[in-house]
Amino acid sequence: MSEAVRDFFDGLAEGGGRMLRQVCGTVRFDLGYPDRVDHWLVSIDQGRITVSRGDAVDADTVICTDAQFFLRMARGQVKPLPAWLRNDFTADGEFRFVVMLERLFAPPPDAHHPREVAARALAAYRQPSPGEAAPPAGDGEPQ
Repeated sequence: MSEAVRDFFDGLAEGGGRMLRQVCGTVRFDLGYPDRVDHWLVSIDQGRITVSRGDAVDADTVICTDAQFFLRMARGQVKPLPAWLRNDFTADGEFRFVVMLERLFAPPPDAHHPREVAARALAAYRQPSPGEAAPPAGDGEPQ
């Protein structure tokens, strides 16, 4: 399991934080295993992400959970904010980093971007039914 955790953090550092351009700070993840606790420090400086592993250092926010639950969040199977509200993990420090976790982790597997959903709905609305003539261009558009 620690290999999957390492892969997540490696990908985070390589991918950068395009959605974190206005964020600066540090988040430490304390991930529990049956025999140990691993500490991962994520430093964000206006979208540039660096990750280090090792000793427990001070951070703006400390997230504590077991590694298995962490991976569920990382894969998008569990949303971080509702999980925190259910006390599935603990956070100590600045709350803004708990909210920011949504940007670090993958979206849910069945998630769609709102614009994509709206475009499909609009296309279905404009598509005529079988046997029905298509409306003239501009019909129903505001003047």
